[in-house]
Amino acid sequence: MSTARAHGEYKVPGGKLVVADLTVVGHHLTDVSVNGDFFLEPDEALADLNGALTGVHEDTAPSELVARLEAALPQDAVMFGFDARAVATAVRRALGRATGWADHEWEVVPATVRPTLENLALDEVLAREVGAGHRPPTLRFWDWDEPAVVIGSFQSVGNEVDPEGARRHGVQVVRRVSGGGAMFMEAGNCITYSLYLPQTLVDGMSYAESYPFLDAWVMQGFAELGVEAFYVPLNDIATPQGKIGGAAQKRFANGGMVHHVTMSYDIDAEKMTEVLRIGKEKISDKGIRSAKKRVDPLRRQTGMAREDVMAALTRTFTDRYGARLGKVTDSELAAARDLVEHKFGTDEWTHRVP
Repeated sequence: MSTARAHGEYKVPGGKLVVADLTVVGHHLTDVSVNGDFFLEPDEALADLNGALTGVHEDTAPSELVARLEAALPQDAVMFGFDARAVATAVRRALGRATGWADHEWEVVPATVRPTLENLALDEVLAREVGAGHRPPTLRFWDWDEPAVVIGSFQSVGNEVDPEGARRHGVQVVRRVSGGGAMFMEAGNCITYSLYLPQTLVDGMSYAESYPFLDAWVMQGFAELGVEAFYVPLNDIATPQGKIGGAAQKRFANGGMVHHVTMSYDIDAEKMTEVLRIGKEKISDKGIRSAKKRVDPLRRQTGMAREDVMAALTRTFTDRYGARLGKVTDSELAAARDLVEHKFGTDEWTHRVP
């Protein structure tokens, strides 16, 4: 039982600050005060929000909190700069069920050349370590020196990869732990990073909301480089000149997750289309006729070396979240290599969807 006053805040992206002050007595919320710099009409609707939360059990799921809040509001209520989901997030943060970026101490692991399979395995190992509380939330940049196609967890090898093209160009075919589409990766042709974080950071968010939320720092970084980047739902990152990358996620049962992004820096589009089977259906909703036109590399848009783009993005992340320099530990690397041997490097995993 707790009688201490709890306080939670949530800043709506592009919107207003929502604050929840409350007390928990016997595992239930009492003396609830929703406040902030938002706009709400009619005035009486604020009491409706507080009333909807009063008496609620502290373990109530985010979706149920949202439903209760929405049901309590009069039909003519107008919420400007926030919504019921934002109120639920502020409440969850007050209860310690949800967190913000500033609630964590972040690390950045610089790019180190590793085998592609080792990079894949580290995604699972580090995400699980964060979920278990054994490492702080972390941003890790990838590097590699071998050509590979990294297919999504649920993709068919046969449908995605042209075996003759892969053999001709010496391209390794591997499968990652997250969903999404195939990535064509040669040395220096992409900028790839993974965020390892607790799921509390995206508590109450839909998958669609979590993608741009987790990459807001990237959009800031590109803006500082003079590149106008934006999200195209669900998981594409684009500029007015074309798509530059895509994101994927995997959430683990222990509360950790990985958010993975690959962006094209200087891709060989001709080779990519010889290795990947990019069909008409895949690009049917993109308003284009050729897969070669889908990707507009960052080298052309920034005029910067790949290492300089990564350094600029690292600075943005470090400045925004107060991150410190980190590294992959010996025990984490050993666990990743074991996963390569028993999972990621096996035919059973690579061809689990033939």
